[in-house]
Amino acid sequence: MDTKELLKKVRKIEIKTRRLSDHVFGGEYHSTFKGRGMTFSEVRQYQYGDDVRSIDWNVTARYNEPFVKVFEEERELTMMLMVDISGSEFFGTQQQLKKDMVTEIAATLAFSATQNNDKIGLMLFTDKIELYIPPKKGRSHVLRIIRELLEFKPESKRTDVAGALKYLSNVMKKKAIVFLLSDFMTDDYQRTLKIVAGRHDLTGIRVYDKMEENIPNLGIVQMMDEETGDYINVDTGSASVRKSYSDYYRGRLEYFQQSFSLSGAGVINNRTDESYVKKLLGYFKRRA
Repeated sequence: MDTKELLKKVRKIEIKTRRLSDHVFGGEYHSTFKGRGMTFSEVRQYQYGDDVRSIDWNVTARYNEPFVKVFEEERELTMMLMVDISGSEFFGTQQQLKKDMVTEIAATLAFSATQNNDKIGLMLFTDKIELYIPPKKGRSHVLRIIRELLEFKPESKRTDVAGALKYLSNVMKKKAIVFLLSDFMTDDYQRTLKIVAGRHDLTGIRVYDKMEENIPNLGIVQMMDEETGDYINVDTGSASVRKSYSDYYRGRLEYFQQSFSLSGAGVINNRTDESYVKKLLGYFKRRA
């Protein structure tokens, strides 16, 4: 992708997702993800209706008239976007690839955080950490994140969710809002997930395609495993073959749902032909 085409794509995503974050998600995000508490701001003269428990008795005694303490929400938070860029993310049969939807969701969340003056960081992972961008504020930083989501070419095609979560634990010592975006077509991450969810406000966003749920009967078809690059001939006319795949898919889905339920983390399931806007809004409103 040349520079001109890349900038055009970045701008297109910015216009779409920024509009959503400004007019739809800004307030929902703010009310869903609270700050760390209340911090002292100033003192002012007592006004009718003020809570007498907020009176600052030292200042009141000094000026011989009542003054109250004013507190503000300690709003600044850090959002970390953990994005799976393994080979299976390049699948899609409906309106768009899973990767494209993940990029839009991540950009919308990033602009929502920016609107609240929060820091945003990015981690791109496969079975290793492909890229880590430390959390920062500002529009230019978000645009860099979008560019990486669009342009970055991973070295590996495999997936290791547990490894990515372990890396997060090492680099993020303070509590953060974490969105883990993947199709979760893997397992062996339950234990690590529970540890990370105990430290951070974690939400798993599973993006999947309708055609992944079952293999249609198309006879003998040559298929490629996106994560290994291997080609195999599959007899989709065989009921046992279709059942084996269906059982495998349901097993990964059940593992995902059980793991996030046991860890207490949030979950959003979004198919590529569904509106992620409705899914995000519904999730924010349920949590607020």
